[in-house]
Amino acid sequence: MRLLLERTLKTLEDTQALAREVLPLFPEGSLVALEGPLGAGKTTFVRLLAESLGFRGRVTSPSYTLIHTYPTPEGPLVHADLYRLKDPKALLPQLEAAREGARLLLVEWGDPQALEADFLLRLTPQGEVRRAELWQLHPGQEQGV
Repeated sequence: MRLLLERTLKTLEDTQALAREVLPLFPEGSLVALEGPLGAGKTTFVRLLAESLGFRGRVTSPSYTLIHTYPTPEGPLVHADLYRLKDPKALLPQLEAAREGARLLLVEWGDPQALEADFLLRLTPQGEVRRAELWQLHPGQEQGV
């Protein structure tokens, strides 16, 4: 596990800048686990990342539908939320299928190890700001596409 970057997010513009900054770090087909408490900004980050990829529609939390797919010029952005699942492992086959051909797969409330995630973005509220940490979970390991 290797820390790629740390940022303090004071404004929505800071989060937007983070989305633009990390996008080139994610190879096609990367699975990014999003970690943080309720209200930490995980879905907002996904929305800003989707916008950075050229998606112009509405991005919402997939809490009840479990998986949303957003078409972008670079390929689909897949957004999953495992919060309401009693057994998140039950959705692993669908996530793996959704990952094929996707530009990115972003998963909220999932265990990075069980998901075999490539990256972990941790968002931690600290008073009026949020702390963001991006971790590469398997440095030096080439990703199969």
